[in-house]
Amino acid sequence: MSEKLFINGGRKLSGTISVDGAKNSAVALIPAAILAESEVVIEGLPDILDVHTLYKIIGELGGSVRHDQQKAIIDPSHLVDMPLPSGNVKKLRASYYLMGAMLGRFKKAVIGLPGGCYLGPRPIDQHIKGFKALGAEVTNEQGAIYLRANELRGARIYLDVVSVGATINIMLAAVLAKGKTVIENAAKEPEIIDVATLLNNMGANIKGAGTDTIRIKGVEKLTGCHHTIIPDRIEAGTYMILAAAVGKGIRIENIIPDHLEGIQAKLSEMGVPIEMGEDAVFIGEADRLKRIDVKTYTYPGFPTDLQQPLTALLTQAEGNSIVTDTIYPSRFKQIAELERMGGCFKMEGRSAIIMGKTDLQGTKVKATDLRAGAALVIAGLLASGQTEIAEIHHIERGYSRIIEKLTSIGADIKKKSTETFIH
Repeated sequence: MSEKLFINGGRKLSGTISVDGAKNSAVALIPAAILAESEVVIEGLPDILDVHTLYKIIGELGGSVRHDQQKAIIDPSHLVDMPLPSGNVKKLRASYYLMGAMLGRFKKAVIGLPGGCYLGPRPIDQHIKGFKALGAEVTNEQGAIYLRANELRGARIYLDVVSVGATINIMLAAVLAKGKTVIENAAKEPEIIDVATLLNNMGANIKGAGTDTIRIKGVEKLTGCHHTIIPDRIEAGTYMILAAAVGKGIRIENIIPDHLEGIQAKLSEMGVPIEMGEDAVFIGEADRLKRIDVKTYTYPGFPTDLQQPLTALLTQAEGNSIVTDTIYPSRFKQIAELERMGGCFKMEGRSAIIMGKTDLQGTKVKATDLRAGAALVIAGLLASGQTEIAEIHHIERGYSRIIEKLTSIGADIKKKSTETFIH
């Protein structure tokens, strides 16, 4: 049995969508919670596969998680330093945050090399460089990373490439280390500020999160606290793109406007009417969409995670648009699927040229990764006829209650289990 999405496209949608908590924060906040000695309450975690996988991993380590759709209560007080060479840890890439958290708490960890979406090589060498600088011995044995330290000592760590994962992982390992740690050339994403806020609420001493230099003074212990996650800027951006593609007036609630400047600027350039409020944005209907050129950069630049959904919208712009991904040059798996639907593209190195305007037709496609899946949902809503999307577990890894949300604004979208018969 496999589950698929069936979308009947060509309708105009209107209404209100509310954004959930940030996936890229959630997958770091949950591992961060294991550094505390008592219960940590996190409000607003998204109801997605990656989050539930992390709950299971905490259970495997002897911790407990009580949760409903609004909040999770994580009790790490009985945690043990179990090796996690395989199993759930392989299901999501962000399981690497367990390395920093376990190392910080137990001074040792065994974590299987992570899974998640394959977007080309995404090495964890900067994470390992940071752990070694703090005094850990790191070895790779049978496809798992072994971390061991007698004690962790603060260090000055310069990241050779700006990496969100490495910045957060080093923070997790350093908060309980002796002395002072300085991370230079740190990533500045809002999710890093979110994780630092949680750790500081637990008693850590972190300054400079959100700038390129983060200073951490090690503390003796961390205790439980109450934290509310930030809204998901990528989910918000995806729905802004979707509203520009098929909306006739869509309001998107629970946003932080500052986090959306990159996508707001590009949609405005295309001629999409946007009214930004304090915690909501209204996307009006555009008469015609103009071509644009986009380059992805680290925050506060245009996010690589919105590059794929944007290519679906650009099939409707007049003229040729160019999208260049400077972060993951091979992150264009959606292009082949969009071509099956009638999109017209040309790949040149790390750039995709999108020839517009083209009429998309519904057909059978498959989601190769999370954001490619979002691109296909937008394309399916634009297309005439029915679009059938396979491999939808990728989409469900990052977009909570997507069918419910889109149905509420008038989309014809259903999930069905299809049996595969072998003759």
